[in-house]
Amino acid sequence: MKKSYQSLEDNSTNNMKQVIHRKLTSKILYLGFIILLTLSTSLHAQEGDPIKGKALFNTNCAACHKLDKKMTGPALRNIEQRLADEQGLDRAWLTDWIHNSAGMVKAGDAYAVKIFNEYNGTAMTAFPQLSDQDISDILAYTAEEAAPAETGTATVGGVNPNPSTDTTSNKLILGALALLFGLLAMALVLVRRTLNRFAEAKGVEVASQKGVPIWKAFVQNQFLVLVTAIFFLLASGYFVYGYFMQVGVDQGYMPVQPIHYSHKIHAGDNGIDCKYCHSSARVSKTSGIPSLNVCMNCHKSITEVAESTATEEFSKEFYDGEIQKLYAAAGWNDAEQKYSGTPQPVKWVRIHNLPDFAYFNHSQHVTVGGIECQTCHGPVEEMEVMYQFSSLTMGWCINCHRETNVKVEDNAYYTKIHEQLSKKYGVDKLTVAQMGGLECGKCHY
Repeated sequence: MKKSYQSLEDNSTNNMKQVIHRKLTSKILYLGFIILLTLSTSLHAQEGDPIKGKALFNTNCAACHKLDKKMTGPALRNIEQRLADEQGLDRAWLTDWIHNSAGMVKAGDAYAVKIFNEYNGTAMTAFPQLSDQDISDILAYTAEEAAPAETGTATVGGVNPNPSTDTTSNKLILGALALLFGLLAMALVLVRRTLNRFAEAKGVEVASQKGVPIWKAFVQNQFLVLVTAIFFLLASGYFVYGYFMQVGVDQGYMPVQPIHYSHKIHAGDNGIDCKYCHSSARVSKTSGIPSLNVCMNCHKSITEVAESTATEEFSKEFYDGEIQKLYAAAGWNDAEQKYSGTPQPVKWVRIHNLPDFAYFNHSQHVTVGGIECQTCHGPVEEMEVMYQFSSLTMGWCINCHRETNVKVEDNAYYTKIHEQLSKKYGVDKLTVAQMGGLECGKCHY
């Protein structure tokens, strides 16, 4: 009986040990699975998505940083790897810097202080809203290899040569010259026949005129000489009148500027308001030439144009070269991101130039009259090269004053005069002419 009890007790003990071992093993396996799952999730989270990172970079970083070029801040291509190799800094340091760079500088972090001093004591904007995953995505984007530079079509002075266009132009010129000579030959034949008929009518034998020069036969015909003289007098008067009427009229004038400025890109593609650059048009007689500081408000950050901006006539390299001309004129050192050169005046070529005896006030038309810039200057937003769109003659201005109704609604400037003139003319709408816009003293005094 004792042996049986003892065996039962041993079996019970063994069973208890097996149960404990099984529970312990399952707990260890479960704990290991949890740890493995956590590690895999963490590793997966740290991989980063470069596509999301690009969007985050453009939203938060692109104002001060480029991938491959120093700007307001350093270039960020492979920044994590470069910090690890050159400074021995890990991602934790980089995360702390992104979240609060000013705090790290204040705490005396050696490399943070160095970067702070290198960039003129300007603290980087803090981005505490960026999560660790966001930072991983951005770093994944910065770790991508740079795309190889595309080789564009060869250009000469920024202009893309097009041999086929040149060949077509030459053919058109040669064809026009051939047609002109053909018409001249036909005219000579007709003149000859006419002269022969006149000769026959006068009883002169045509056969006897074979050796006479054609100019001599022409001179001998008094009627033909008279008709020709009258024709030349009338034609001369017409062309002389047209010539004098065009004196001082530069419609279509399109000079080459020292720095190429595309109104199409700025006012058209990017929708920049005309009065952002020509701000004095609101309050002054003249619209003014923008200072280079106005250009540099944007072009400190915009150092090149997009590939899509290039055209058959103007390549990307041409546009980028014009931006470099702007930097040279402004004295801007793009590599060091500061003004370190000597600024030089840009000798812009004036396009719109009224004579001194004609007075024109931009603010009166733009601010008071509410006239759009395109009314006088044409579709500026479509002009790659700026040119004088309108004739700007006296007749052109007078026609506009006769046809344009003054915008008097909600315009305090015209309230009183509108009430008086409306009673005088008995109309609700008033043209500029009805308000004295044709008086000589308005423009000439």
